[in-house]
Amino acid sequence: MIAATGLCVRAGSFRLTDITFEVPDGGYGIVIGPAGAGKTTLLEAIGGIVPVTGGRVALGGRDVTGLPPDARNVGLVYQHAYLFPHLSVGANIGYGASDLAIGRELSRRFGAGDLWERDVRSLSGGERQIAALARALARRPSVLLLDEPFSALDPRRRASVRRELRAVHREAGFTVLQVTHDFAEAGLLGDVAILLDGGRLLQAGSPENVFRHPASPYVAEFLGAENVYAGELRAADALQADPDDGPGAAHRAFEFRTAPGGLSMMAVGDAVPGPAHAVIRAEEVVLSLAATGSSARNEYQGQIVEIAASGALVRVTIDVGGTPLVAALTTRSARDLGLAAGMTVHASFKAMAVHLC
Repeated sequence: MIAATGLCVRAGSFRLTDITFEVPDGGYGIVIGPAGAGKTTLLEAIGGIVPVTGGRVALGGRDVTGLPPDARNVGLVYQHAYLFPHLSVGANIGYGASDLAIGRELSRRFGAGDLWERDVRSLSGGERQIAALARALARRPSVLLLDEPFSALDPRRRASVRRELRAVHREAGFTVLQVTHDFAEAGLLGDVAILLDGGRLLQAGSPENVFRHPASPYVAEFLGAENVYAGELRAADALQADPDDGPGAAHRAFEFRTAPGGLSMMAVGDAVPGPAHAVIRAEEVVLSLAATGSSARNEYQGQIVEIAASGALVRVTIDVGGTPLVAALTTRSARDLGLAAGMTVHASFKAMAVHLC
């Protein structure tokens, strides 16, 4: 377990202020945020590398706020690995290991068994990261802190090492806190997502909750939500429940309007009438060539203004009466629909897909 309570840290002119979160015992926490948010400083405070000026840090239920790094049973892997340059890979991994055989096995599992005798100065950046990861795990830490540990790996190697780390984590049951800029990685690995910016905690919770229910428009935009609208919210008549929306979906109904004459949409949830923001993730928007008559509460006709490939998805921007609306669909779906700039299409999404903040 990793628990920070009102944590405050000063590193030069930078400050972490009032950081509170918890990663349960054996859990996998992910720290995300822009450059300069304080992500590495947070790891160093938990590991005891930088002193805490306020609040407390608990590891495994034990208050370690005043303890030195070597008394915390923590493994720390930096983005740049920081291996001992005068030692071989094997000697680096074996340094402080509880059992050299464990280090050899970890090296093999991460695909670096043939590096054992190599001089670390001859390694690539990715090989250095793998060696540093094996070295940290060979000590059998109860807490593992990772600062962008896969950044130097090519996509194929990153996927295999990430998968193996998750397997080792499940087997050994230690607690992990990892810094990443990869939102897909956050969703794949994390049990808890912690979003920092400017030394402050913006939001913490399950990755699904943080990504689908951002606490503010800024959080939504940072996390890649394309459809973030400012407008006015007013109470509306109760909506008839849709079985697909889940239990309690119709407990409160609202109408949200971006501006007089702008986009109007129905939403459900807990909110207060007045100025508000609506967030709709592009993956929630369904496109069709004709009106669907489906159970979706919101359906609009618009013109395609842009089609952009993004990995396995295609992002389609539709002009709906002067308001842009972005939908994300698979390349195959876009091809089957025959989408092209200038086409008129119908876009729809459920009231439950509208997040109000």
